[in-house]
Amino acid sequence: MPFNPELAEGKGTLYIVSTPIGNLEDITLRALRILKEVDLIACEDTRVTRKLLTHYQISKPLVSYFQQNQLFRIPYLIGKLKEGRNLALVSDAGTPGISDPGFFLIQEAIKQGIGIVPVPGASAVITALVVSGLPSDDFIFIGFLPRKKGKISKELLKLSELKKTIVFYESPYRIKKTLEIIKEILPEAKVSLARELTKKFEEVLRGSPEDLLNQITNRELKGEIIVVLYPKSVPEFKG
Repeated sequence: MPFNPELAEGKGTLYIVSTPIGNLEDITLRALRILKEVDLIACEDTRVTRKLLTHYQISKPLVSYFQQNQLFRIPYLIGKLKEGRNLALVSDAGTPGISDPGFFLIQEAIKQGIGIVPVPGASAVITALVVSGLPSDDFIFIGFLPRKKGKISKELLKLSELKKTIVFYESPYRIKKTLEIIKEILPEAKVSLARELTKKFEEVLRGSPEDLLNQITNRELKGEIIVVLYPKSVPEFKG
């Protein structure tokens, strides 16, 4: 349903505001203005968002909104919007609605005829994709893989048939297991692991599944990892 100003008359606006994925400088001027102007900010972790707001000397009421409290938070937030309050939705890092419960709030706001305005900015998925060196013209983002080996193998084999770049999140505690599975079923794949993007210890590792396993065998990786995988040989520039 397109945004209809007549339906939204008397109601507030829901702003979907992207925030930095690490480096606090990676926020737009528009995002800062919106955060200063709204009546309320809904965020995953108030401590994380307050750090950002304090850095930019912004003082606004915060309300926590995450997966475990969304059942009663969504009616509360929709109620505020219906009262005419303007609300900013942010995540701990990046763009809200990508593999987080922001989707359900957005969905409900659409049903209620509330105006929604996206304020674009940082995205870990896009950042990891463009720095991977793998084809970015046709890709698929799948969030998180299943937990069990059989389901992981089935999912990746199915996706590899699409002949697209595959992007997903992975835990540092499971990345070695996942790479071992990729090595077993897609040994010729090209893979990039990106972690701590835009932060002090930013790191991007590239290579075959076997190459990457050798690189991280005796290491303890920290931080959420974005895996970018291309299931076949990568086209190269021919000048």
